[in-house]
Amino acid sequence: MKIRNREKLLTIGAIAAVAILAGDRLVYPPLVRTWNDKNTRITELNRSINKGEGLLRSERSIRERWDDMKKRSLPADVSKAENDVLQAVVRWQQESQIGLTSIKPQWKRTDEDFATLECRADAGGAAGGSIEAVSRFLYELEKDPLALKIEGVEITSRDTAGQQISVAVRFSGLQLAREER
Repeated sequence: MKIRNREKLLTIGAIAAVAILAGDRLVYPPLVRTWNDKNTRITELNRSINKGEGLLRSERSIRERWDDMKKRSLPADVSKAENDVLQAVVRWQQESQIGLTSIKPQWKRTDEDFATLECRADAGGAAGGSIEAVSRFLYELEKDPLALKIEGVEITSRDTAGQQISVAVRFSGLQLAREER
């Protein structure tokens, strides 16, 4: 009788050992992986919450900056927008005292809520301008209150000493959709 009990106990022990081994190999790894995935997701969500709270704290300054940007964008009227840019170019030319040889504006429209007025301005002329005049021209363009962005600059020397310089600058202006403004 005692042998039978011992066989039962050994069988139960063997079954328990196999069940524990199967649990360790089949159940435990997926549980650990799920636990780690949830911890990673919780960390990402906490980071997102902190970022959102930061945005909420700075909402007022962000909105003020956006309103200022909208005010500086080109007018919705195409001819007025072109006129504003051309007047700005004349201002830059006068401030820098450089000769403007050409300006070529071209509209780029998208299906989105904005359009851009892309321009190429050549300054310096055949005689060229000084490095001071060219740098002042670029400075005036960059600090202009209109929503303009320099896309590219080409500077060419007109003499061997580098005293007479011409500049070709590509810049674009932003025009927001009417409902955005």
